[in-house]
Formats: sequence, C-alpha cells, structure tokens
Amino acid sequence: MSEYYNHLGQPIGFPMLEWQARPWPPRTIMAGNYCQLEPLNPDSHAADLYEAYTADKDGRNWTYLFVGPFETFTTYREWLEAACLGDDPLFHAIISAKTGKAVGVATYLRIEPKVGVIEVGHINYSPQLQKTAAATEAMFLMMCRVFDELGYRRYEWKCDALNAPSRNAALRLGFTFEGIFRQATLYKGRNRDTAWFSMLDREWPALKQAYTTWLAPDNFDADGRQRQRLPDLISRASSPTNK
Repeated sequence: MSEYYNHLGQPIGFPMLEWQARPWPPRTIMAGNYCQLEPLNPDSHAADLYEAYTADKDGRNWTYLFVGPFETFTTYREWLEAACLGDDPLFHAIISAKTGKAVGVATYLRIEPKVGVIEVGHINYSPQLQKTAAATEAMFLMMCRVFDELGYRRYEWKCDALNAPSRNAALRLGFTFEGIFRQATLYKGRNRDTAWFSMLDREWPALKQAYTTWLAPDNFDADGRQRQRLPDLISRASSPTNK
C-alpha cells in the first residue's frame, strides 16, 4: 500500500478515521452445502465428537493441541463443560451435512472488536472430516462471518511451528506466513515456537472468489475428486491481472 506521512515528513500508517469497533461474533449457525457450524453444546455435540475422535487410533490429532487425548467420554465432556462454553474462545461444532453428526471443532479466539482482529484456532478435525469439502467449507464459512458479516480487518491463524500439517493447511487456505515467535509459550511440558499467519480484509474478495469456485458442486466429479485445486484458484484470483 502507499506510504503516508505526517506534517514532519515521517512515514505513518494509512488513515482509519472512520473506523468503528466491530460486533462480537454471534452465537448463530453458519450453514453451507457440506456442513454447518453451531455454537458448541455438550448436550448436543459431546457424544458425536468423542465418537468421531476415537477413529484417530494413535491420538495424532491431539499432539499439537493444548489438551487431550481423553481416555474416557466422561473426562472429555467435563473438559467441554469447563473450557468450551465461554465467549472467548468461542467454540463451534462442525456438523456433517451427510450424517447430521458433529465431526470436528473450530473456534474464534483472541477476539478484539476494537481493532478488528480475530483468530481461528483450537481446530480439531476428526478423520471423518479431514480432507473433505466440508473441512474447507467450515473454514470458508468462518471467514465469511469475519469479513462479510462482522467487517473485521485481520484474521489470524497460529500453530506450533513444528506442526507441518497445520502450516500447510494455512497456506492452502490463503493465509500469509508472517514468521516464527520463538519460545512463545509452554504446553504439555514442552516448548512451543509459534508460527503466525494472517488474512486481511483487502485480500478477502479475491480469496472469496476462489473459494466459491472451488466449493461449487461442478468442481467435483462423480467420485468427489476436485477438478481444480484451491491454491491454483487463489493464485489466479489474486493475480494483478484479475484486479
């Protein structure tokens, strides 16, 4: 973006004189063609989620999360009730349109309406959800709420720097890598360096165009295989020739 200067000739950030604090994310359903996201309710979602996570036989899903794996349904439900019913983080269950069951979790967190910044995190996709159109659509629905519905300026993705699948997912989804915060925190008795990614409101129109094309039913053949890759669509939509 162009540089701006004050009366002393010093470079300063671009003006935001009409900016107003944005709304808090509502506790309402986000519905798509392949899934919908609902504010997490242990009564409605705990049993389905626990069952879905049991397909992860070696507990790989939990390696880079701050909790888990859980040995019993009781301990998992107790954790949901103690940690997952607040407003920040705001947990959502991802419901499969095929089965009507909860198959994953994602949250909004570090919510800052005053400056228009919000993070997506605590993402835990069961094997039934991984590498499906619903998995991508869930992230798209959350982006639509952040940018189109609420008008936030910045959407963040952070993960353990050693979590290669999460880093690859962020890049595939159109987030921009910003760097590593070394020794950022401790969890499960070990150090964590944190990789930071972001998506900005001015980047969203091109990204939304790519997502809409990728999620269209005609992008998948009779066996559910994609005809066009999302990263390719994002690259083309973000090309200067398309702006």
